[in-house]
Amino acid sequence: MSVRRRIAIIALGTRGDVQPYVALGVGLRDAGHAVRLITHENFAPLAAAHGLEAHVVRGDVQAVAESDEMRALLAKGNFLAITRRTAQEAKRAIQQWAEDGLAACRGVELIAAGIGGLFIGLALAEKMAVPFMQAHLVPFTPTGEFPGVLLPVALPRLGGGFNRLSHRFVRQVMWQGSRGADNLARRQVLDLPTAPLFGPFGGERLRRLPALYGFSPAVVSRPADWDGNTHVTGYWFLDSSADWTPPPALAAFLDDGPPPIYVGFGSMASRQPEETAALVLRALAETRQRAIMLSGWAGLRADQLPPSVLMVESVPHDWLFPRVSAVVHHGGAGTTAAGLRAGVPSILIPFFGDQAFWAERVRALGVGPEPIPRRKLTAERLAGAIRQAVTDEALRRRAVELGATIRAEDGVGRAAAIIDTLSL
Repeated sequence: MSVRRRIAIIALGTRGDVQPYVALGVGLRDAGHAVRLITHENFAPLAAAHGLEAHVVRGDVQAVAESDEMRALLAKGNFLAITRRTAQEAKRAIQQWAEDGLAACRGVELIAAGIGGLFIGLALAEKMAVPFMQAHLVPFTPTGEFPGVLLPVALPRLGGGFNRLSHRFVRQVMWQGSRGADNLARRQVLDLPTAPLFGPFGGERLRRLPALYGFSPAVVSRPADWDGNTHVTGYWFLDSSADWTPPPALAAFLDDGPPPIYVGFGSMASRQPEETAALVLRALAETRQRAIMLSGWAGLRADQLPPSVLMVESVPHDWLFPRVSAVVHHGGAGTTAAGLRAGVPSILIPFFGDQAFWAERVRALGVGPEPIPRRKLTAERLAGAIRQAVTDEALRRRAVELGATIRAEDGVGRAAAIIDTLSL
């Protein structure tokens, strides 16, 4: 079969930032395109496991997330401080990323990326003289319907004009923090002129092709003031392989009682993992709930767990979440999507960034209790949220209904169909 198009997808960030792009890449490959996934070395095995051609950019994103400085910043949840720290890391790595990306993009006809790969993707597209497509996991196009998703949800609701301005503010914070690194890569690696002072947002390269959004319209409806070139496709889910089987201890635990609670904070490193584990255990004991706790990057550890709690390193969300009674997590876009898809209530503990936006959406949709910001998390508050999640029948019914709606969507298929219509 002849290749339809050669497409490079840039996916940088934590696993939740990368996995949906693996799903998109698999869908495009199955539709007949030749796909290259450009990502961190941490996620090359994930791409390879799904048969994608992975091109690695140097650097260990997990080491950055687990550094003492980043743990401290995440605990405070300050968007501006975290953005500055991320920009510093990008400036150190940008030349390597540009070199690695340039090699990976040779011969491609289209480059796609979301927020994490936006600026380097645009620079590479300019160098290679190929079109660039936005493919985001969170709302990034300005709208008057809600504020910029990386801003605190506690900001006053001042209406459409303020909302549109807040999106532009978020864009400028991201761009101005990245501008020095971007221009360094342009000068020293790509031999390109420096980018405009206020960024690429008004440029033809960013506007020419449609923008894709990989979330469900049942969770965030498409704003009426977005133009017809902006599409909300549905989530880009990557299912675990059909032959995946749970570890014997996990299978036995699930069979040994009622559905447990899931508790995990993904890549949100904690400065006090033992304290966090102890807090969660107190809430579980108070509510008499069984639980599966994910250690993961958050480093949750507990030397002596009760028989009602099992700690695991990693389990595919698409397999586990339908088997639990509720999910407690940080509110990353990917974990939120998996919880909603499973049709179980979600208890969100947002740390920073877009996590507060997704937490608010869960609350507004009536499929989870009031979110608890990480800095306000206590055993008592978590216990109250768990009680509501497992006993509120109306909430549980809404979660089931939303899950069925999301499972009926084909976000990857719709995205691939839009790409098929492009005239490059």
